[in-house]
Formats: sequence, structure tokens, C-alpha cells
Amino acid sequence: MKRYLSIFLFFLLCFSQAEPYVVVLGVAQDGGMPHSGCEKTCCKDLWDQPEKHLKVASIAIIDPNTKRAWMVDATPDLPIQHYSITNEHLCELKGIFLTHGHIGHYTGLIHMGREVMGSKSMPVYAMPRMNGFLESNGPWEQLVKLGNIEINPIQADKSIGLTNELSITPFIVPHRDEYTETVGYRIDGPNKSLIYIPDIDKWSRWETDIVKLVNKVDYALLDATFYDNDEIPNRNISEIPHPFIIETMDHFSNSKLSEKKKIHFIHLNHSNPALTKQEIKDQILNQGFQISEEGQKFEL
Repeated sequence: MKRYLSIFLFFLLCFSQAEPYVVVLGVAQDGGMPHSGCEKTCCKDLWDQPEKHLKVASIAIIDPNTKRAWMVDATPDLPIQHYSITNEHLCELKGIFLTHGHIGHYTGLIHMGREVMGSKSMPVYAMPRMNGFLESNGPWEQLVKLGNIEINPIQADKSIGLTNELSITPFIVPHRDEYTETVGYRIDGPNKSLIYIPDIDKWSRWETDIVKLVNKVDYALLDATFYDNDEIPNRNISEIPHPFIIETMDHFSNSKLSEKKKIHFIHLNHSNPALTKQEIKDQILNQGFQISEEGQKFEL
């Protein structure tokens, strides 16, 4: 009997499949934290505490069965985020999906060049305007010409299959589209789905009802750049519109607790008190919402 049990367990281990998942590689706004030039208490004491530094917002789709991974956005922190994929999650990076042309979301591509990684035809998935931006402007065009990256055009609402069980679908969101369009992504696995929207203008400017969209998925990583209107008094907040955390929470005030728990705030500016003030964190958590953390996993 023991012999047969051992054989059964052996075959069970051989044929068992680990679930794919999304992992959070960073949670901060484009400048990370501490933020260059910030002399306020939120940043000034962090320079000598690297263990408390926050990387720029990005996620990775991990398939532990095929040992393949895909990043969403190439941030300024790409070197350490790439290291996390290859050395912590033991996967090979097979492609990068870009959301838009603001510095925290594509400039990490410089590390693909011959000065650093010298990558060979790394697939970069980009919307039409993002595609044109990369092909027409240095130094990005050199990455294309030298074959360091290979741009794969994508279209809004058209799904891209990653494996037999994984797919990703871009969707247009309103944002400050000076150079490119902006997209969020829906990621579908064998059992669960996730939406990722690191940057968007106010929810009222989007024709899609975010409450209904969240209702259709299992996880929602949403833009939480600012907590409220008083956060950066020296800047015109209308020039950098984002849904405040308090606005998003109010937007979902009539939702069930199970729906609120799906929401994980991400892309937080260094000034955001949700990063530094426990009473603010508690207010968010006590209402059922979550704050994304680096290394957090979402099984698909």
C-alpha cells in the first residue's frame, strides 16, 4: 500500500500545475519614493534608509509552469524589477506591455539598449500612438533599429493570448495624452481576472462605469496618485488630474464590502499620506479598501 501511495504522490507532483499570478513590482508614482528634490518629511529622512524606498508602479504576470513572465510598464526601476522576475520568481521576461508615454511608464526601456542589457528583439506591446512615439523619437528609435526591442502593435479591446490560460486586453482610459494614448489592462487567468489602471483622469471623464467594471473582475489595482485636493498646494491640481482616493472611496460607498475589498490602491505619489500616516491608512482599510504593497500576489 505504501508503495502505491508513493507512486500516486509522485505522479501527482509531476502533473500538478501551479496557478499563474500577478505580482506587484512597485507602488509609487513615476518619481518613486523618496522623490527627487523633495525636502519634506515624507522623503528627506528616507535617503539613508534604502529598505524603505518605494519603486515605481508596475506589475508582472507570472506563469510558474512555463517559467515565463510579462511586465506591465517599463519604469525607471526596471533593473531591480527585472531582477525580481528572474531571480525571485525564476522566470524569463518574455515581453513588456506599455500603458502610456509618461516617464514612469516607458523610460525603463533604455536598459534594453546596447549600453546595458543589449536585449535581442524584446517584445514591447504598444498602442498606435505609443508605437509611433517610440519609432520616431530618440533614443527609443535606436532600440528599434538595432533590434533591441520589437514593437508589437496592440488595439483597444483586442485580447492578446499569452498562454493557453492567460490573456491580456488593453482598454482606453482618459488621461493627459500629450504624446500617446493611455490604456489600462484586463488580465484573465484560468480562474480569476484583474484590471490594472495606474493612471487615469477623474472617473467622471470616462464613459465606462468603474463600479460596474470592478463588479466583473476579481481584483482592481486603481490609480491612487493623490489622497485629496490639499496634498500639493504648490501645484495646480487641475493640470494633473487623478481620482483622489477619497473620491474613489466615495464612488464605491454604496458597494458591498466584497466589492470594496477587490480594490487595491496603487501609483501613490510620494506626498500621499496613505503612505506615511497611519490614521489615513486605517481610514482606508477600515472602509474595506486595500493599499497595494510590493511583492503582493494575486492568483489568477
